[in-house]
Amino acid sequence: MQDRITTQYAVDWIRDRLPSGFTPKSAIVLGTGLGDVTHALDTVATITYQEIPGFPRSTVEGHAGQLLAGRLAGLPVLVWQGRFHLYEGYSPAQVCLGVRVSALLGATILVVTNAAGALDPLFSPGELLAITDHVNLTGKSSLAGPNIDDWGPRFPDMSRVYSQRLLDLAVSEAMRLGIRLERGVYAGVLGPQLETPAETRMLRLLGADAVGMSTVMEVIAARHMGMEVLGLSCLVNKNLPDCMAEVTLDEVIAVAGVAGKKLSALVEAVAGALAGERADRREE
Repeated sequence: MQDRITTQYAVDWIRDRLPSGFTPKSAIVLGTGLGDVTHALDTVATITYQEIPGFPRSTVEGHAGQLLAGRLAGLPVLVWQGRFHLYEGYSPAQVCLGVRVSALLGATILVVTNAAGALDPLFSPGELLAITDHVNLTGKSSLAGPNIDDWGPRFPDMSRVYSQRLLDLAVSEAMRLGIRLERGVYAGVLGPQLETPAETRMLRLLGADAVGMSTVMEVIAARHMGMEVLGLSCLVNKNLPDCMAEVTLDEVIAVAGVAGKKLSALVEAVAGALAGERADRREE
């Protein structure tokens, strides 16, 4: 019950600070070092997380900790510039609070981005990955506890977590832009420590192509609330169990900053295509 009260209070507080008539179509969650997409945003409101009553604080370097509302290539969006992680000590409900707020404000699409380690030896750091499925290895679920029936069913189906329609759209736009877009399965782990060689081998045996410490809680909550999901990873390092290299946060942010320019172009292109779909429907 407390989760519902906290979420609804945040929804009402944010709605009062958005321009009259502004209803987001999509929410975009930006991962570590992936802030470039905001440069293309026609911003109508900026709200820091500290201002929102009951909201967590983003404590990780590379996460600005603010909510931007505006239009991206004509599409009304909410951009969460920085996210919350289980390894910061937050509960699953706190981690996915922004996603639930977005859905209750009207967003029907979630574009979730992250910085991830490549597990497939054919993938390269600096490239992008479209997530086709995920493996939740955090030991947590954002749906644990009493179900709020107004938000979604007690046992939501997860046979098609990531929207094929949005995946096809992202692939098409990436081809148009000349951006290499890998496709694969994302493994979500608790962190904050990186993977050992043995854990890397295990993840590959489980069918994972990339690994990270975010995303799965948010995506589960989004699907519970009926949102369509597009997942995009920036591959910031390569996990090769027989020749593991040390990785630092500075290196992750640096590679994410380079890959983020491609991610920004792709997200903007997808938003433009979705805005075009909305315009076509209004003309019919």
